[in-house]
Amino acid sequence: MTLEAIKYGPRGHLEILNQLLLPLGHSYETISSVEDGWHAIKGMKVRGAPAIAITGALSLVVEMVDKDFTTMAEFIDFIELKLDYLLTARPTAVNLSRASEDIRRRSKELSASGKSVEEAKEEIMKMTEGMLAEDIANNRQLGEHGANHVLAHYPGQQTVITHCNTGSLATGGYGTALGVIRALSEKGKLDHVYCTETRPYNQGGRLTAFELVHDKIPGSLIMDSMASYAMTEKKITAVFVGADRIVANGDTANKIGTYQLAIAAKHHNIPFYVCAPTSTIDLSLATGDDIVIEERPHQEITHIKNIHIAAPGINCWNPAFDVTPASLITGGIVTENGVYPPERIGESMQDSSKPTLKRKMDTS
Repeated sequence: MTLEAIKYGPRGHLEILNQLLLPLGHSYETISSVEDGWHAIKGMKVRGAPAIAITGALSLVVEMVDKDFTTMAEFIDFIELKLDYLLTARPTAVNLSRASEDIRRRSKELSASGKSVEEAKEEIMKMTEGMLAEDIANNRQLGEHGANHVLAHYPGQQTVITHCNTGSLATGGYGTALGVIRALSEKGKLDHVYCTETRPYNQGGRLTAFELVHDKIPGSLIMDSMASYAMTEKKITAVFVGADRIVANGDTANKIGTYQLAIAAKHHNIPFYVCAPTSTIDLSLATGDDIVIEERPHQEITHIKNIHIAAPGINCWNPAFDVTPASLITGGIVTENGVYPPERIGESMQDSSKPTLKRKMDTS
């Protein structure tokens, strides 16, 4: 059985795996409207930048599939209103914003082309429905690029660290950073993977560990505070993480705790890779200072399953993400189009031909 965060089909029927129940529960919930999609994203029933984008976009299709529009203006207004609402769910990940821009742009092009409102509606639905299969294909290509790059530049069996969840549960399927790790495993080049617990939401302990066990990939769970020591004691050869937003200079926002992993990897001379599809790249922002960082409720730190674990009355600071400077991304940024040094990440947006395992980065 392949793990799926998102199930779509027949047309207009969308289900998401409620990841709040993992690893002990396994239940799919039906998304019947954009409002349902918003709550699933905001409540972290579905998470991971690519999966958020796909869920949000498909929730738009679910709501429009049986809706009749009398004019093109009504159709455009519907799309604008619903997408504006979806974008308020979680601000840091750029993938949903990118999908929103693509849908808005195409709907306006269709309006200007003279097509009927029914033709425009059909094309927007087909375009959006294609996101799921496209994401899986991109992730597999990304995984091959990343695995081939690390083996070419740092040969031998790999013992790696990954942070948060970047696998099938965070994407349309296969995964980004975990996709690279899957590709290494498929090539027989993975000795072991250490996944961090990822407090306070425990995506590593609940989700990544679940995927590793499910796929029989050799792995161990460690607490976030053990990563630096593991780098020396376990002879770590590479670190692979995902991304929620990569900006023009290569600075990268990802799950809180990524920045400290990058610092530790730099100290230990271990290549640090960011793995993300080009939909995660935001060239409109110059540096990481421009990224809006989402802050989550204090209760995520002070409670576990409604059990109070912290001193009552203590103040909390709970940013969901941090920003890793480009200078610490020493392995490169892995996309479906190749592996790029951070300062050249804009080139990945231009390489739309998706070359077969073409290496973009020379770290010699």
